[in-house]
Amino acid sequence: MARFFFLAALLASIASVYGQCGSGNPNAKVTGSGSSFTATRGSTTLYTGSDYRLAIQTAVDSISSGQRVSVIASGSIGASTITIQSGKTFEGCGTIDVGTKSGRGAIEVTNASGVKIPYLTMTGNPYFGLRFFGTKDLELGQITFDLSGGLAIRFDRDQAANTNVKMDTITCKRTGSHCVETWNIDQLQIGSVIARNVGECGLLLQKVTNAKVGLVDGDNVAAGNGYATLRFANQNGKLNGGYATNIYIDKVKSRGGGRGVFCVSESGAAEIGSVDLASNGNNAILLENCYNVNIKGGTVNGGGPVRLAARTEFANSKDIAITLKVDGTEVQENPCTANKTKWSLTGNGKRTICT
Repeated sequence: MARFFFLAALLASIASVYGQCGSGNPNAKVTGSGSSFTATRGSTTLYTGSDYRLAIQTAVDSISSGQRVSVIASGSIGASTITIQSGKTFEGCGTIDVGTKSGRGAIEVTNASGVKIPYLTMTGNPYFGLRFFGTKDLELGQITFDLSGGLAIRFDRDQAANTNVKMDTITCKRTGSHCVETWNIDQLQIGSVIARNVGECGLLLQKVTNAKVGLVDGDNVAAGNGYATLRFANQNGKLNGGYATNIYIDKVKSRGGGRGVFCVSESGAAEIGSVDLASNGNNAILLENCYNVNIKGGTVNGGGPVRLAARTEFANSKDIAITLKVDGTEVQENPCTANKTKWSLTGNGKRTICT
């Protein structure tokens, strides 16, 4: 647990260094309400009118690298996009309501470095709430989504990779898809991901290396499908052609929904400190064609089985170690993993494992 407390303290500084949202003297501000918004920079009025998105983008464009814009007003940007450029700090102090713009994020940071979003509250139904690619030294602080659909945070699969991404606390309610979906990140730190009534994954890591995550906490996540509160996929953790441990998750908590923890498609290199899984509607844990995964402790109560499996198109799972108390559900291993799984099991769960 020492790593968790250190990581949480480190990431909390992302937001706390700025004080309360909008405090002090931001370089630019957006104020107003209803159908009247004003963007100012210092004592200069940049925009006054009914277009909330234009007021925000005007304020963002007016500041330079190293400066801060605070959006105090709440409003709707509709089916459109706000773009944040390198070195700028964006504070969403009001509530930003958004619509669906196909293939795009309501807020985007692309091919940029040093962007900070210490505060944001978003409602609505975006295609992507926040969309990123080609970022370096990106920092996200206290980010809250209360949506009616869409995907909250997306790092693109087919665009430029990302380096040194930090997130403090990401909270998602009622996304239609994932809360946080990552692709192509080296050096990722997350304090916590809190997912409630989320359609697909709470946290999905894909082609991510050198990651440290404190808590992934899901309630009714991925109900009725094959996703999970925490999912590793698409060679997640593969580094320099191998699977030496470089993905560290302190704790996963999952209630109801679909799977709790799911590792698939040649992923691994992962250590999970503890799990607290109960009443998952699909597998509590499924490791399928994964390499070097160590679940160091925790409990599984009821729900779907703890299962080790493999598809024939990938090499068999290997170098698996699992320490768990399992009650009210089964533990299954089929086929037997390579390099014999290290099981340390307690509880009343039926076991069909290789010994």
